[in-house]
Amino acid sequence: MPRHLGSCHCGAVTFTIEAEIDHVTACDCSLCVKKNARMVRVRQDALTVLSGEDQLGVYQWNTHRARHHFCRTCGIYVFHRKRAAPDMYEVNVFCLDGFDPSGLPVRASEGVGMSVAAQGAREVWPGPREA
Repeated sequence: MPRHLGSCHCGAVTFTIEAEIDHVTACDCSLCVKKNARMVRVRQDALTVLSGEDQLGVYQWNTHRARHHFCRTCGIYVFHRKRAAPDMYEVNVFCLDGFDPSGLPVRASEGVGMSVAAQGAREVWPGPREA
């Protein structure tokens, strides 16, 4: 399995992921749209924070189940623990050092329906939509 080194903009947070990256995901929830991230999904044991764990801030909103991690120094979103799949992380591929995602397919992921904590809201994420 390929190993990728990643970091935030200022280098305070460094990490590795073990992943075969054959596509990236674009979520349409209000947060992902605002941060304009492209993500790769990895198991929690495939992500290792090498340095700067004390520099990681956490942003939670709505149901407070997902945990969006960012560097407290430079503000860059590096990864998040998924709400509906808490054993998985989505990692910002733009934080992977030397990795060029421009040639990869982008799969749309429905997050809008998961963004609302309303009566009748889905408990389980249905997975990526076909683009």
